[in-house]
Amino acid sequence: MTLAAAPAQAGAQGGTTAKASDLAGAAPAPRAPLSKPAAAPLPGAAILAAAAVPKTAPAAAAPAGPAYSLPQLLDLAQSTNKGVAAAEANVDAASAAISSARAYPNPQVEVMYGRLSGKQPGVTSGNAPSYAVVQKFDYPHQRSLREAMATRGLESSQAVRQGFRADLAARVKTAYYDVLRRESELHAAEEDLAMMRQIHSRARLRVEVGEAPRYELIKAETELLASQKSQQTAELRVNQAKAALRQQVGGAMPGQFSLAGTLGQSPDVPPLQALRDTMIAGNAELVQRRTELERAQLGVDYQKSLRWPEVALRASTDRQPDNNVSQIGVILTIPLWDRRSGPVGEATAQATQARSALEMREFELTQELEAAYRQYEINQAQVTALESGIVREAESALGVAEAAYRFGERGILDYLDAQRVLRGARNELIAAQYDLQLAAIQIEKLMSTAPGATAAPGLQPTSNIEQK
Repeated sequence: MTLAAAPAQAGAQGGTTAKASDLAGAAPAPRAPLSKPAAAPLPGAAILAAAAVPKTAPAAAAPAGPAYSLPQLLDLAQSTNKGVAAAEANVDAASAAISSARAYPNPQVEVMYGRLSGKQPGVTSGNAPSYAVVQKFDYPHQRSLREAMATRGLESSQAVRQGFRADLAARVKTAYYDVLRRESELHAAEEDLAMMRQIHSRARLRVEVGEAPRYELIKAETELLASQKSQQTAELRVNQAKAALRQQVGGAMPGQFSLAGTLGQSPDVPPLQALRDTMIAGNAELVQRRTELERAQLGVDYQKSLRWPEVALRASTDRQPDNNVSQIGVILTIPLWDRRSGPVGEATAQATQARSALEMREFELTQELEAAYRQYEINQAQVTALESGIVREAESALGVAEAAYRFGERGILDYLDAQRVLRGARNELIAAQYDLQLAAIQIEKLMSTAPGATAAPGLQPTSNIEQK
């Protein structure tokens, strides 16, 4: 009672009463010092003393650094990420395997040293070395099968590389839009904090002149502290999101940087049937599994071809002290006991397994695409509803509540409730825009979008959704 009565008494002694027009923003006239009880600090005043003073933005203390667009980040990630280098090495190894499959068998050279000792009269004794060359021959269709299998291995490695690059691009895009989301939340939190400082200033003035109970000031102080905490949390989340983006891109990014782009820019997704056809034909994982199936089928044919006798040409010469013996002939490895039933059965089982894995994964990816497309439609409807209706209505309601509070027609609770509704609607819009981007990124990942592009074929960006 003393804290509330002292300001009122001081206002009465000054002969002035603050009117609604004075509360609209004009500074009150200087008054006589308040009594000692009124000068006592209110609950939370020690914290609010720092909260009421506008703080310097972090960008003013440290340089913001270079600004990166999404294509620049994608190109930088593809050139600096070590996983891309490992995938390239895997492709080089598969390319070298083709050369190995085309190679001819190396000849075998036998050199033996011996000595001929005569046991009977007339037999000349001396050195008797022996030389032999063995050249194995491949059947033409076996070499072609080996080369085809190595070619399928190269195509599979290229598909794995493309899949990794598409996955890396999706992770970079996700981290990029996460930073934009956190920056939007920080901007909204800073606006809320600035508004709460104004509300706190007005509430304190109304309490001091005796036009409002002290409860309004306590409520304003509580909301101001909550807004300050939300602003600090949002700032920390921005730094955390930037660190995650830098981790995905690589160490080439500087510690301080900014991003160019808006969260509200959304791609225009084609119909589901067109996306399904594109995914079936171009998804990197499906391409890899198809090449693995073809390679397994070629492996069955290759194992069956090994049932044929192996042919090798052998030429030898034996040099004796008194004569030389030269021979030439053919070596045949006859598959009499081992008909390669084991390797043929193993290759057949691997081909069946590859076919089943391809069909199962194709079904799973089709379901994932449909789920991502439906999620995109849901998020798009939410963004449209929030942007065109809910957020605007909340802004209008806040304007009405603010005017009513200025003229004393409504209390501070109505004003704070209207602001809380606007804050919630705005945060829902930011979250819906981020979820919309995630759904589009998931669709692009299923399409195995080429890295460096902002959208997959048919996914063109549109700016019909503006950032709030």
